[in-house]
Amino acid sequence: MQISLSPQRRDDGLAIHKMGDILTVNGATFDFTNLPDGATIPAGEIPCAWIVGPVERVSGSLHLTLILPHGPAPLPSVAFPEPIIDPPDGIVLLPTATGEA
Repeated sequence: MQISLSPQRRDDGLAIHKMGDILTVNGATFDFTNLPDGATIPAGEIPCAWIVGPVERVSGSLHLTLILPHGPAPLPSVAFPEPIIDPPDGIVLLPTATGEA
C-alpha cells in the first residue's frame, strides 16, 4: 500500500487505521480488498472527503491519496510529506506538527 498525503490547512484531525486493504478513516471503513490489479476507482466516487484523487491497484499494491490536515506554519515534514509505503496493520502514523510520525 502506498498512501500519498496532500497537506491542507485545517483545524480538524485525521485518524487512520489499516487492516490489510481495509482503511478506517475517522471512523468510516472503506474496504478495497476486491479492487483488482490495474483497476481504478475515480476521484470523487468514494464517499470520503479525506480521500482525494483516484484509488488504484498497481502491481498488486493499493495506491491512494489522503488529505493531511495541519495548522498554521507546518514543519517541512508536514508541508511536504513523503508517501507512506507499506504501513503495518494498525494505526497509520502520520507526520505531525512536531515532525514526529
